[in-house]
Formats: sequence, structure tokens, C-alpha cells
Amino acid sequence: MAAMRAWIGLGANLGDAAGALSRALDAIDALPATQVVRVSSLYRSAPVDAQGPDFVNAVAEIETTLKPPELLAQLLTIEAGEGRQRPYRNAPRTLDLDLLLASDADGPLRIDSASLVLPHPRMHLRAFALAPLAELDAQLAVPGHGRVADLLAACADQRIERIGAMPRPKPAAAPR
Repeated sequence: MAAMRAWIGLGANLGDAAGALSRALDAIDALPATQVVRVSSLYRSAPVDAQGPDFVNAVAEIETTLKPPELLAQLLTIEAGEGRQRPYRNAPRTLDLDLLLASDADGPLRIDSASLVLPHPRMHLRAFALAPLAELDAQLAVPGHGRVADLLAACADQRIERIGAMPRPKPAAAPR
């Protein structure tokens, strides 16, 4: 398969949320035939349709030759590695990775299967996905919904704040 560009929403609201996002970003970058191209800042947001502590969110833009279902399976494995449990819908989580959008040389991908829907079905309603995505590309179009910047403006009533850069592991010290 030719390379695909994809945007992944990262979120957590239990434990060391920023650390979980950083570890997830490293795990995504280590996937076969996958490279993180850019990553947004970290954002703090209130839970939407849920209870619990505030979330820490970000969006990563990647390039990969994995097919969308394969990429989703890898993301679910990364979530499990961070202790993600799903006791009920919208439960607090140690890590949440959502495949938001994907496009290839032919343009945006649309998928509607039992296991994967692209674009993500609720992303156009969620400031926690749109604000970090707008930081990467405010002009990006969400198929069937419009430009990210316009969609974010429609979510102005949702509390979200930029809290800083994604923490990155320090490079290993050079041997002496």
C-alpha cells in the first residue's frame, strides 16, 4: 500500500496523563512503516459526556503504509499496554488513541465498518480533538463537516486550554 497520512487523537485522564501520551507517541513512531511527522501541544479539557478528572489531549500527524484497520489494531495494542480498561462507555482512561482522519494520494479516506469509522464520527463536535488538530492544520477539511478552524469555532462553549509542549524523553547520553 502507498503511504497514508493519518491524524491520531491522544488523550488520558488517569495517572500520569502527559507521560502516557508521550509513551504512546513513541510507540506510534516505532510501529512498522510508520513515522510521526508532527505533534500538537498538550491541551487540558473537561470530560465530554463523561465524569472524572480533566483530560490531557494532543494530536499526532503520522505517515504510514499500514492500512487503517491495521493501524487501529496497533493503536488498541498500545492502549492496552498503558492499562486501558473499558468498564463502561466514556469511562476515565489511562490512554485513549483515536484514529481521527486519514488520507492517501486519492484524498480523504471514508470508512464505515463495524470496527472503524473514518472520519471519526464525533470529532467534529469535540474541541479536545479540534484544537490540537487546528494547531497542526486549521485548514484541514473533515469530510462531510468542513474545515477544522470552522468546526472549532462552533465548539467555543467547550473548556479547553493549551498547557505546553508534549514531553519527550531525553536522548541517551553519549558514551564516554
